[in-house]
Amino acid sequence: MSRRVLCFDFGASGGRAMLAEYDGKKIRLTEIHRFKNRGIPVNGTLYWDILSLFGEIRTGLVKANRSGGFESLGIDTWGVDYGIIDKNGFLMSNPVQYRDKRTSGMTEEAARLIDPRRLYELTGNQIMEINTAFQLLAEKKLRPYILENGFALLPTPDLLAYMLTGEISAELSIASTTQLFDPNSLCWSEEAIEALGLPRRIFPKIVRPGESKGFLSAELCGELNIPSSEVAAVCGHDTQCAAFAAPAREKDFIFLSCGTWSLLGTVLDKPLMSQKAAQLNITNEVGMDGKITFLKNITGLWLIQETKAYLESLGKEYSFAQLEELARSCEGFTSFIDPDDEQFSVQGDIPSRVAAFCGAANQKVPESLGEIMRTIYLSLAMSYRLALEQISECTGKKYSNIYMLGGGTKDRLLCELTADVCGIGVTAGPVEATVMGSAAMQLLRCGAIQNRDDVPEIIRNSEELHEFSPRKNYDKEYEIFKKMIIEGV
Repeated sequence: MSRRVLCFDFGASGGRAMLAEYDGKKIRLTEIHRFKNRGIPVNGTLYWDILSLFGEIRTGLVKANRSGGFESLGIDTWGVDYGIIDKNGFLMSNPVQYRDKRTSGMTEEAARLIDPRRLYELTGNQIMEINTAFQLLAEKKLRPYILENGFALLPTPDLLAYMLTGEISAELSIASTTQLFDPNSLCWSEEAIEALGLPRRIFPKIVRPGESKGFLSAELCGELNIPSSEVAAVCGHDTQCAAFAAPAREKDFIFLSCGTWSLLGTVLDKPLMSQKAAQLNITNEVGMDGKITFLKNITGLWLIQETKAYLESLGKEYSFAQLEELARSCEGFTSFIDPDDEQFSVQGDIPSRVAAFCGAANQKVPESLGEIMRTIYLSLAMSYRLALEQISECTGKKYSNIYMLGGGTKDRLLCELTADVCGIGVTAGPVEATVMGSAAMQLLRCGAIQNRDDVPEIIRNSEELHEFSPRKNYDKEYEIFKKMIIEGV
């Protein structure tokens, strides 16, 4: 008899509710609800509309119940963002988006409180201004009353689960994105929290993937006229769900979770927090079974998504497929940007910034939209190769294949360029890797899947994968890109 679970997957640009049905050999996904998600600027501050997102969950629950029901549900989102509730359970403020400018200068502020090298030793997290630790320093500076009166800090998936159940906890993987979590002991880092002057009381108990986040509240079930269901603790961080769904046959492999952010890394048994890893700013996050994903955060499809959004604001409608085709038509054009340059991290006119970056770097300035898109695509692939080299340098291992996961796998040009530039094969799929990972975790919890080691084969059975082999050598171009990024020329 088939088993059914419900997966809510929230990305920085949109989300969906999907029913996953397992027949003993493969998982079949059915999308029952899809919605957009975008930061909302209000008087200079960029917020998430968390109540709207909760409303989408309510809609998804009703649709899932009408579609035959489900045994449990899981929630995953992007990392680092959060909400804080007070002692009475009220949300104290609409969550602020990680791209908001309030964290500017907070890494320097943190460095006055704790040596960055020590902070890395404690948490293993890549130092990025968007991280929760630096957002909380901004709270101390700009809205101290939030921390003074806060009762519990809830990362985004845990905040949504709290709204469903009334239960307070933080899931392991999403907690490990905060730069306030110890990946060795798998608990909050007391030293990091104290050094940054944050109130220890707001950091809730940790639950692990495969445990429970509680049950849908009686009030909610009555309002929606649905039966009670368990909210299972899946990996709250979408990257960890995706990594769990990598259809790898090898023990040592590289995954590339490609969505708004691109996250390239490998899976290790324990944290790797060497001096070299710290120097290269590579992060350690915790996934299923306490495994460590040793990875690099790279600005990803955001550059393409935001270009599309900007063009739409001008009344120019392009599909993603049309933008890809424009980039493909300009194969001979070669200029680069640094995708992680801070000027590309905020909403707005990405095309003009790409052209300005190239001009400032004394490169050919892209003029047409196709040349702009080609520059973005090629720069992303170059960034993947740089991250791959850095991961390999730290682990001492060579990798023969990249398992490319998520929405980026639908972009054939990106898959081709990744294989070409990195010089190794690419296995693309599953497209819905995050949902597949969430579903597999829930199916393990309920006993439908009995052996964790069976998951990669089940994923391979469930979706067609596409193989890409290198066709063109980009070594010369890569050396130019690498010199530009590392030496700033």
